[in-house]
Formats: sequence, C-alpha cells, structure tokens
Amino acid sequence: MQKLTLRLDGDLVKKAKSASKKSGKSVSRMVADYFVLLDRKKGEGKASPYTPLVSSLKGALRGAALDGNDYRRFLEEKYIK
Repeated sequence: MQKLTLRLDGDLVKKAKSASKKSGKSVSRMVADYFVLLDRKKGEGKASPYTPLVSSLKGALRGAALDGNDYRRFLEEKYIK
C-alpha cells in the first residue's frame, strides 16, 4: 500500500471525517472505494449501484435454505438468551 496526500478545503475535510464516522469507514477507504467505482465506470460502461464491499458479498447466500423463522431464531438467541 502506498501513501497519498490530498489537499482539501477545511470544510470538505470536516464533511469527509463526519461521513467517515457515520459510515464506519476510514476516509482513505472511502476515497479508495470511489476510485474503484470510477475505474468500473470506465471499464464497464455502466457502474454498479453497489459499493465494492456489497458487490463482493453478492451471491454469498445463494442456495442457502433460510427463511423468516431462521432470522427470528437468530434474533431470539442474540437478544433474549
């Protein structure tokens, strides 16, 4: 991994840090995700509506036999027991 220095207006830095805190991602991760999206737009002609992380999870539960009862059991075990 390499280091990159950005020069931004102070208000923009505050907004970036606020967005970082809300999303749980570092500012560096948000910038990296943005550049990945730019690269995809250029390469595919159409950008994915999903972030790289969400795209990487697509299909992870394919073939899983889960339903609402499974989710209810999960919540009961997590919060009641």
